[in-house]
Amino acid sequence: MDPKLLELLVCPLTKGPLRFDAEHDELVSRAAKLAYPIRDGIPVMLPSEARTLSEDDGPRKEP
Repeated sequence: MDPKLLELLVCPLTKGPLRFDAEHDELVSRAAKLAYPIRDGIPVMLPSEARTLSEDDGPRKEP
């Protein structure tokens, strides 16, 4: 994912920042709890195409 493109893209629902998840090849919006897929190098920024994040997808909390 091009870092300059990532700086320009925001979540279409919250208008908040996105984080690139290379492992799943998607852009993650923590605020919306959605992960937008990247297909053939193109981010699909449609909420209807996004995956809902589960509790397991969140950052690990320290004990």
